[in-house]
Amino acid sequence: MSGEFGRIARYFAPLASAEALGLADDAALWTPPAGRQAVLTVDQMIEGVHFLPDDPADLVARKLMRRNLSDLAAMGARAEGYLLTTALRADTPETWLSAFAEGLAADQARFGLPLWGGDSSSTPGPVMTSITMIGSVEPGAALRRGGAVAGDALYVTGTIGDAALGLHAARGEIADPTGQFRARRLLPEPRIGLALAGLVHAAIDVSDGLVQDLGHVCRASGCGAVIEADRVPLSPAARAAGPAWRETILTGGDDYELLIAAPAGSDHELRQACAGTPLTRIGHFVAGAPAVTAVDKDGRPVTLARTGWQHF
Repeated sequence: MSGEFGRIARYFAPLASAEALGLADDAALWTPPAGRQAVLTVDQMIEGVHFLPDDPADLVARKLMRRNLSDLAAMGARAEGYLLTTALRADTPETWLSAFAEGLAADQARFGLPLWGGDSSSTPGPVMTSITMIGSVEPGAALRRGGAVAGDALYVTGTIGDAALGLHAARGEIADPTGQFRARRLLPEPRIGLALAGLVHAAIDVSDGLVQDLGHVCRASGCGAVIEADRVPLSPAARAAGPAWRETILTGGDDYELLIAAPAGSDHELRQACAGTPLTRIGHFVAGAPAVTAVDKDGRPVTLARTGWQHF
């Protein structure tokens, strides 16, 4: 069998679980685990917008998977399965699709979740792929953007800025001698599985920029926040890039780390819950308008020309 259905049988059927019904019906069947609430998220990646034409296809697939996993991590949810869509040009080589499927298989094995179904199409324009991921959480335990209160401490996992610098490195605008920036741009590490329920007041993943995503938390919570810019954790490579790249680091996005609002004084419990995932306190929440202010080590405001990525 060749064409669309041959491709499905060859590349995607091996990734499917029993819920997918052999990819032979119009939809999948899934029974949520007893005592769990479903959590749904969707993310897409478009060639020329979210990935470069020469990015390796297996890493495009894995980044797509991990962007969705990061959304579940921000909700404190467990991944259960996913639906996949692809829109490929007629001249997309078979090797690209094979590598794309290999990337999906690698992260299915890594994170323990199967393909449940999806859709495939052709397009005259750029390649487009999307994943709708289904997760679950104990009822009432989902983490939300709203809930931060004045006096809460602001934390972030991991390090910030490498992925945004990776885009500039791909354009030849900054050196990347160790490959750190490229690696973080192509393959983020979703913070899935942290035991944060009951400990934090609010959480969000950093996809569109640290400042902008924190602004979402502030608006949902009805309070402001202060980022101590010099406390934002950086990799050695990002630190070596120097202060000229500070705005890119604070607003560039694509980090897929978690921003967390938690009661002041909860450092010990949070670090235990993070089970070895690096966690840094970078600021605090304040009463007043839902605005984000960044300050330097002397408390002076840091002027930013933008807050983060926006499509329109």
